[in-house]
Amino acid sequence: QLQLVESGGGLVQPGGSLRLSCAASGFTLDYYAIGWFRQAPGKEREGVSCISATGGSPNYADSVKGRFTISRDNAKNTAYLQMNSLKTEDTAVYYCAGAIFRDLHYCSGGNQGYEYWGQGTQVTVSS
Repeated sequence: QLQLVESGGGLVQPGGSLRLSCAASGFTLDYYAIGWFRQAPGKEREGVSCISATGGSPNYADSVKGRFTISRDNAKNTAYLQMNSLKTEDTAVYYCAGAIFRDLHYCSGGNQGYEYWGQGTQVTVSS
């Protein structure tokens, strides 16, 4: 079965950190760009960050620039989202998604084109 599985979510105080993982099973991530998305209650899903298959050209939403870092370890078939200086407005369900783009140096910050999606992991930032 081909799937992505997120982990690492939880409850953290404002200013704290979490690292989310996105592990692939049933296929290799080598040629896949990875995107991280989030959806807060009552809001539409939004792109947070993405990284190309080659590991270059990471993109970030303005709201997380300087605080979040996306990375990947193809040897472990896993991508990560390091989240620092968390704010209450970062509270959401976080999803990872995978896509093969013609340009392996490209990733998309939008929902379009992503073939595989994980089930999501809850991140709650609260004091």
